[in-house]
Amino acid sequence: MNRAPLWRAVAAFAVIAISAVLAFTMTPRLGLDLRGGTQLVFESKDSATVKADAAATDRALDVLRRRADALGVVDPTLVRSGEKRIIVELPGVLDPRQAAEVIGRTAQLAFHPVLGVAEAGDRDAVKDENGTPLKIGPAAITGDGVTGAAERSDPQRGPGWWVTVDFRDADAWQRLTGTAACEPEGDPKRRIAIVLDREVISSPQVDPSVPCRAGMPGGSADITGSFTYEDARELAVLIKGGALPVPLDLVEQRTVGPTLGAAAIEASAKAALVGLVLTAGFIILVYRISGLLATIALACYGLISYAALVAMGATFTLPGLAGFVLAIGMAIDANVLVFERAREEYGKAVGLRGALDRGFKNAWSAIADSNVTTLIAAGLLFWLASGPVKGFGVTLGVGVLASLVSAMLITRVLVQAAVGRISPRVSGLASQGAVRTWLAHRKPRLMRAGKLFLTVAGGLAVVALAGLVVRGLNVGVEFTGGRLVEFATSRPVPADVAGRAVAQAGFPAAVVQAADDGVTVRAAELGLAETARIEQALEPHGGEVTKRREEFIGPSLGEELRRNALIALGVAVAMQLVYLAFRFRWTFGAAAVLALLVDVAIVVGLFAWLGKPIDGVFVAAMLTIVGYSVNDKVVVFDRVRELWAARPKEPLATAVDGAIVQTLPRTVNTGLGALFILVALMAFGGDSLRDFAIALVAGIVTGTLSSAFVAGPAAVALGRFDRRPPVAPAKRKASPGRSGSGAVL
Repeated sequence: MNRAPLWRAVAAFAVIAISAVLAFTMTPRLGLDLRGGTQLVFESKDSATVKADAAATDRALDVLRRRADALGVVDPTLVRSGEKRIIVELPGVLDPRQAAEVIGRTAQLAFHPVLGVAEAGDRDAVKDENGTPLKIGPAAITGDGVTGAAERSDPQRGPGWWVTVDFRDADAWQRLTGTAACEPEGDPKRRIAIVLDREVISSPQVDPSVPCRAGMPGGSADITGSFTYEDARELAVLIKGGALPVPLDLVEQRTVGPTLGAAAIEASAKAALVGLVLTAGFIILVYRISGLLATIALACYGLISYAALVAMGATFTLPGLAGFVLAIGMAIDANVLVFERAREEYGKAVGLRGALDRGFKNAWSAIADSNVTTLIAAGLLFWLASGPVKGFGVTLGVGVLASLVSAMLITRVLVQAAVGRISPRVSGLASQGAVRTWLAHRKPRLMRAGKLFLTVAGGLAVVALAGLVVRGLNVGVEFTGGRLVEFATSRPVPADVAGRAVAQAGFPAAVVQAADDGVTVRAAELGLAETARIEQALEPHGGEVTKRREEFIGPSLGEELRRNALIALGVAVAMQLVYLAFRFRWTFGAAAVLALLVDVAIVVGLFAWLGKPIDGVFVAAMLTIVGYSVNDKVVVFDRVRELWAARPKEPLATAVDGAIVQTLPRTVNTGLGALFILVALMAFGGDSLRDFAIALVAGIVTGTLSSAFVAGPAAVALGRFDRRPPVAPAKRKASPGRSGSGAVL
C-alpha cells in the first residue's frame, strides 16, 4: 500500500499548524516607513590618528548606542553595515535635525586652562560663548576622564538649567581649578574653557571662595550658561555618551510620519484582500472545485509566508508589503501549471487521478526552473539593494519558496483527497477549456511570420528608448543624491504656486510636484534648516503644513546605489542567460535574453515618456520583471524541448508553434492572476506603489507577448547556428513498488 498521500497530508498539517502558531504568537517587526521615525546612515572617515576600519566603526557604534539610550528613544536599532557604515533607526523621532546633531556629533570634549585674551590675528584662538577670542592651553581633562553627566535645575538657584559633570580623576580637576584660583578675580586666566568639538560651550570663572592651589574637591563640576532644557539635555547626552573614535558623515536619512505608515499598511491590506478575492474568483471560475481547493491552499500560502518572515525576524517595509502582496499572484502560477498539465493528460484517457498525478509530475520541471529565475532576482535585490527595497527581496524570495509548499504539497493533498469524491466535470480538470479548444482547432502557425514579429518588436523597443533621448530619465534622489521632502497640506496648492513659494524661499532650481493633499520638493543642496524654511514658505498657500516624509542621500551613496542598480540588472540578465544555457541549449537562452531585453527597453522607455521616477522601487520592479519574463519563457522552452524530442524529424518551428499553443492557456491564466493583484495595488497603494504596479503591469504584458512573438522566432532564427539534434529532458527513474510503511514525500 502506498502511504505517500498520508505522509503528504501529515506534512501539510504540520506546516500549517506550525505557521499558525508562529503567526499568532510572534509580533511582526515593522520598518520605519510603516511605524514612523527616522533612519540615519553614517559612514566613518579616517582621522589624523585613527583609521576608519571595522573595529573603529564598532567602537563608534557603541557610542551612538549610548547616545540613543540617553535620548530615551524606545527600541532603537543600531547595526553596522559593511566595514564603515552604521544604520541607526529611531522610532518616533520625527525631527531629523535633532537626531543627526545629537547622534552623529563627534563630541570631542576637553577642559582647558585659559591663558588670556588672544591677540588679533591669532589663528590658534578660540571664541568663547560671548565671541571674545581666548588663548587656551593644552587640554587638562579630556572626554575619557568624564564618568557621567546630567542636566539639572533648582528653583532655589534661580531659573535655568545647567549640566553636572562627574570626573574619573578628581585630582586632575582639583589641580586645574586650583591653578586658576590663584589668578585675580575678573582676570581671564581665572576661567576654565570647556570645549566641545573645537567650540567653547562655556568658560566659567572659578568661584572666589575656592582657595589658591587647593582647587575644587569632590570630582564634579557644573557647566552653566544660557541653557534651555533641550540644550542641557543634549549636552549631557553627548558628554555621557563619550567621544566618537572617528568622525562620522551622514550619508543617508529617511523620515516618515506615523500617519503615512498607518495609511500604507491599510492600503496594502486592502490591496491584498481585493487581489486575493479577485484571484480566487478567477481561478474558481476556470478550474471549479480544483480552483476552490487551490484558493484554500493560496490562503495557507499567505499564512506560511507571513509566519516564515516573522520567525526570521525580517523587517516589514512598504516595498516588502508590495512583494508580499505581489507574491500572492505569483503563487497561483504553480497551480495553473499543474492544472493545465492535468487537463492535457486527462485527454489521453488516463483517468482523473492518473491525470492529476501526471500533472504534478510533468509540471515540476517548468515550476522548478521558473522559480529559480525569480529567486535569482530576489537574491540580487537583497545583495545589492539598500534600505526598504531589501525587504522586497526578502519577501519575494520567501514568497517563492512558500508558494512551492502551497502548490506542490497543500494543493496536492486537498485535490487528491477530493478526486475520488467528485465527478471529472465538477473537478474542472476534465474540460480542456475554451481557449485551448479554439487553439487546438485553429492550429495557428505563428512562426511563419517570425521575421515580422521580430521587426515589430524591434520597432517598439526603438520608440520606447527614444523617450530616453526626448524626455530623459527622471532619476530619483536615491540615485542622484540630495534631499526629497514630502509635505502634507490642509488645502490643495497649485503646482505653479508651490514652485514660486519654494523659489522665494531660496531654491529656484528645486523640482516641485504638487498633488491634492501635498507638495513634494527635491533638490541637491537642501539642508535641514532649509527644509524648515520651505515649510514656512508653503504655509500661507497650503494652510496647515506638516512634513510627511523626508529622504536624504549623500552624493557618494547616491553614486554607489546607482552603480549597484546597474550591476544588479546586468548580473540578473547574465545569470538568467547562464542558467538557461545550462538547462536548455544556448540558442534558447540567447532567444530568451533577447526577448527579455525588449521587455526591459519597453518598460524603461515607458517610464521615460511618462516622466515617472527611476528609484530603488523601480529597480525592484525591473528585477521582478526579469524573473517573471524568464519564468514565462522557461515554461515555453520546456515544452518546446519536450515536443521536439518526441518528434525530432520535424522542424524546430513546428515544435515552437505547438509549445506556444499548448502553454498559452497557462500563460494567460497566470498573467491574469498577477494582474488582479497589481490592479489592486494601483487602486489602493500610494504613489510609489502605484508606479511599482504600473511597471509590473507593463512588464507582465510585454513579457507574456514576447514569449510567443520574440523568444519563439528568435529561437528558430538562432537554431541554424546549433545543428545538434533535440535532447529529451532527463527522466526521473521510476521508483520500485513499495509495500508496508514505506513512503515518499
